[in-house]
Amino acid sequence: MKKYSSASAYKNDRHSVVTIGTFDGVHLGHKAILKRLVETAQKENLDSVVLTFFPHPRMVLQQNVDIKLLNTIDERTELLEETGLDNLVIHPFTHAFSRLTALEYVRDILVKSLKAKKIIIGYDHRFGRNRTADIVDLKEFGKTYDFEVEEISAKELDDVAISSTKIRKALEAGDVETANNYLGYNFMISGEVVRGKAIGRTINYPTANLKLKEKYKLVPKNGVYIVQCNIKNKNYYGITSIGTNPSVGGKEKTIETYFLDFNDDLYGTEIRIEFLKFIRNEAYFDSIEKLRLEIEKDENLAKQFIKQRE
Repeated sequence: MKKYSSASAYKNDRHSVVTIGTFDGVHLGHKAILKRLVETAQKENLDSVVLTFFPHPRMVLQQNVDIKLLNTIDERTELLEETGLDNLVIHPFTHAFSRLTALEYVRDILVKSLKAKKIIIGYDHRFGRNRTADIVDLKEFGKTYDFEVEEISAKELDDVAISSTKIRKALEAGDVETANNYLGYNFMISGEVVRGKAIGRTINYPTANLKLKEKYKLVPKNGVYIVQCNIKNKNYYGITSIGTNPSVGGKEKTIETYFLDFNDDLYGTEIRIEFLKFIRNEAYFDSIEKLRLEIEKDENLAKQFIKQRE
C-alpha cells in the first residue's frame, strides 16, 4: 500500500475507484465496504484509493468537544493496509478545506488529484461547504466529470454505524470482549513506558506505567483487565489497571500493567497493549496488604483465563 499525506501529493497515472470516510476503528462493518472497494478495483482494472482525513473533522470544527477515537492515525493506517488497499490518502482536515465548495472538492480532489473513475459511497454522504451536497449531487458531477457512483445501501451503513456505536459503548462499559468481536481484532492502546511511583515494586507487583502517544485515543473505563503485549517478538500476558489508584492516594489517571512472566526494564520503550477481558472495577483498599491480596486474586483469574485460552 502506498501512503500519501494529502490529495495533492497523490501521484498515479492510473484511474481509481475511491471510497471516503474517517474509518475510525476499521471494524468489521468498515471491512465489508473496503473488501468491495478492493474487489471492484481488481475487477475493473482500477487502483483502489481510500480518502480519509486527519485530524478528525470534528476536532477542527468542534474544538470545544472532547472527541475520543478508537484508533490513532498510525493504528488506522496499519489496519487499512491489512485490507489489501492500493493507496491511502490521509488528507489534512483544516478550516480552509472545510470551506471548499462541492464543485471544488469533486473537481480538484476527487477528479484532478485522485483520478476517480468510480466512487463507492453511502447514500447519506454529504460534502462541500457546510455539507450542502449529497449523493444526488455527486451523481450529477459524475456525468460532467465522467465517473460512476456506486451507492452503499442503508442496511450496510446502518451496520457500520451500529458497530461503531456498540464498540464505543462497550469500551466505555469495560466490555472489551464485545468491542473485540465488532472490531475483528483486540482493542489496543500504545505508548511509552515511563517512570511511575514504583509502589507496585514494594508489594512484589512491579508495573509498566504507560504514557499514551495521543490524547485523542479512547481508553476503556477505569478498572482491571487481562491484556497481552508483544515484547521483543514474544507474546506476554499481563494485568492492566486503569484509574487513579485511590488506595495509594492517586489523583491522576494512569495505565499500569503487571506482566506475568516478564521482569526486564521497559523504561523508554514503546509498547502496544491489547485488551482481552475485564476483571473488575477500580476499588479502594484501606491498606497496601489488602491491595496486594486483591492483585493476587487478579493474577490467579488471569492465569485461569490464559490456560483456557491456550
